[in-house]
Amino acid sequence: MDGVVTSMQLTRSPAWVALEKHKKEMASLHMRSLFERDPGRFRRFSLSSCDILLDYSKNRITEQTMALLFALARDADVEGWRERMFRGERINVTEDRAVLHVALRNRGNRPILVGGKDVMPAVNSVLGRIAAFVARVRSGEWRGYSGKRIRSVVNIGIGGSDLGPVMVCEALRPYGRDSGLQMHFMSNIDGSHVQEILDQVDPETTLFIVSSKSFSTQETLTNALSCRRWFLDSGAGEAAIARHFVSVSANVEAAQRFGILPDNVFGFWDWVGGRYSLWSAIGLPIALYIGMERFEELLAGAHQMDEHFRTTPLEQNMPVIMALLGIWYNDFFGAQSHAILPYDHYLHRLTAYLQQAEMESNGKRVQRNGEPVDYDTCPVIWGEPGTNGQHAYFQLLHQGTRLVPADFIAPLESYHHLGEHHAILLSNFFGQTRALMWGKNAAEVRAELAAAGMQGEELEALVPHKVLPGNRPSNTLLIPKLTPRTLGSLLALYEHKIFVQGVIWRVDSFDQWGVEFGKQVAGEILPDLQGSGPVEKYDSSTNGLIGFYLEHSARKG
Repeated sequence: MDGVVTSMQLTRSPAWVALEKHKKEMASLHMRSLFERDPGRFRRFSLSSCDILLDYSKNRITEQTMALLFALARDADVEGWRERMFRGERINVTEDRAVLHVALRNRGNRPILVGGKDVMPAVNSVLGRIAAFVARVRSGEWRGYSGKRIRSVVNIGIGGSDLGPVMVCEALRPYGRDSGLQMHFMSNIDGSHVQEILDQVDPETTLFIVSSKSFSTQETLTNALSCRRWFLDSGAGEAAIARHFVSVSANVEAAQRFGILPDNVFGFWDWVGGRYSLWSAIGLPIALYIGMERFEELLAGAHQMDEHFRTTPLEQNMPVIMALLGIWYNDFFGAQSHAILPYDHYLHRLTAYLQQAEMESNGKRVQRNGEPVDYDTCPVIWGEPGTNGQHAYFQLLHQGTRLVPADFIAPLESYHHLGEHHAILLSNFFGQTRALMWGKNAAEVRAELAAAGMQGEELEALVPHKVLPGNRPSNTLLIPKLTPRTLGSLLALYEHKIFVQGVIWRVDSFDQWGVEFGKQVAGEILPDLQGSGPVEKYDSSTNGLIGFYLEHSARKG
């Protein structure tokens, strides 16, 4: 199952060794010279699919580089692993589960089997239930206990049950304006987050969605119980809970004990990973906000990218190319981070969403077979929307000592035609990728300063400060407009990029045992915070911190 290179260390494979040698040959080559030598470079290193243009010409690559990277992908059996995923095989090896977020948006309804059973009838059944519920809420047929329409929706979740829905609702805000709904997303266990949201909503007109597969996630259940108490304290009776609380969960019995009717529990399956779950019933707040028809357009866009990824040869495969470029910088140039830079205000939560998608998936130190890796895996993902970032951290991108590859993402068309705003936005978008690649050498700086009237020692003293080395790599992704369909394609593009990188690094991209351990330790400490101390069972730092907290609590009490 581990592909062609199972019998040897990845770093000793012929493809890896060839890339290490090639990197030494490329180290002193500047992208300026690549563009000067090849007027057709943009055409050679760009492609379009699913309404996305990917320009990867501003990378430190040649055709030989790409050929060696495709050889690495084939050595890792990317095509075989891709087929295993789409067939429903249990490629999440540590949890013995299939990985089938692609089934959730399988608009062609091609049979996908898990354990010999086609999952599509169940997927379609849940979608039908979501559609019926969304229609009732948006039409006003579903009303609160006092007969008033639902005006606010509070999604209570964390991680994948929060980051995906909030990101999509923010991204598609122009489509939600006619819903008549105010969307709120409660995720942090911090009581301040809970109270800030409750202060904005009316118990008679608020619908709460409790999103937890197990209905036991500590943060989600604690927040949900606080909302339940707040709701009952408003004067509503226990029976009214059924009109104001629904759930997305696999644990119908626990939801029912909470007061949620079984018909209002929307299920999903163990082959849906949290960070890949917005396509499932976890997307209920999205469907409520933008409508079911547009939610299905989101699914359709993702399915279109799924088919591109599944059927297109590696050399023209957008997720594969982006994955390989990331490995090129991460493992051969020592780049420790990767910036995601959307030039669209509505995509301001995209980077936070991709932080979980990438770092929770591929932030691993052992291979699928349990052996430690001897190479770097996932880089740190970070970034903010342009142009704000240009006035913050772009200085480091241009002149810092670290190599930071970046993805620049923008729509060609805005929803708001305010004078020259969008043209100015795109001029910065195109200008930054040009400046990062091209740079400014000492001769150009001298000529610029001389033209401004500077000369002599004053000029020479300033030259090194104004030199920009350039040769900083970036990908440019352009979409016609940010619509449900194009957003679906964009998100699926990144999902499959993550998958390909995980295959090549030979990690299980679909578990998260580090996250689970952190929860376990927190669970051990909580009873100590509710006691009187002293605590001596942990390390001296943890004991001391708990003691400091208990002393403070005793003084306040």
